[in-house]
Amino acid sequence: MDTATLQETGRISYRDAVLDDVPALVPLVQSAYRGDASRRGWTTEAHLLQGQRTDPDGVARVITTPGSRLLVVESDGEIVACCQLEDRGEAAYFGMFAVRPELQGAGLGKQIIAEAERRVRELWDAREMHMTVISVREELIAWYERRGYRRTGRMSPFPYGDERFGVPQREGLEFELLVKPLG
Repeated sequence: MDTATLQETGRISYRDAVLDDVPALVPLVQSAYRGDASRRGWTTEAHLLQGQRTDPDGVARVITTPGSRLLVVESDGEIVACCQLEDRGEAAYFGMFAVRPELQGAGLGKQIIAEAERRVRELWDAREMHMTVISVREELIAWYERRGYRRTGRMSPFPYGDERFGVPQREGLEFELLVKPLG
């Protein structure tokens, strides 16, 4: 499926992931951020990190942990995107956001994040959405800022030495917390 096909059909649906989705979700997340496939989209981290972005155990954990869900986005029955939503009390956490590289830049991400925000307000009465982004990802952070997220300056370290999260290609990587009031 490509951007033109998705725009022609315009049909997307949302559902919670199940464990049977794990084999499709791991490569989706990988393709959006790492390796050669990720370079077709604009969300690539391949210049910063090599190796895996997630693994089957990590995806399964998001699906099965109470207060957490992995939202699957489908077009004509085919998984095209996903995002993690987690209840953290007054706030919800948004993560593991992946859109197929060939579908990036066509507005699908905007629709998904709006749906994610709607769902956490409805499901958990969340007042804010939180996410962490690698602080040097200026283009990605700017995209989130255009959607109402703000930089907090609160940093957390990148897990250097834990290859479950990738192999850093440079020193000084850290995550910045971005926050959006949900009103």
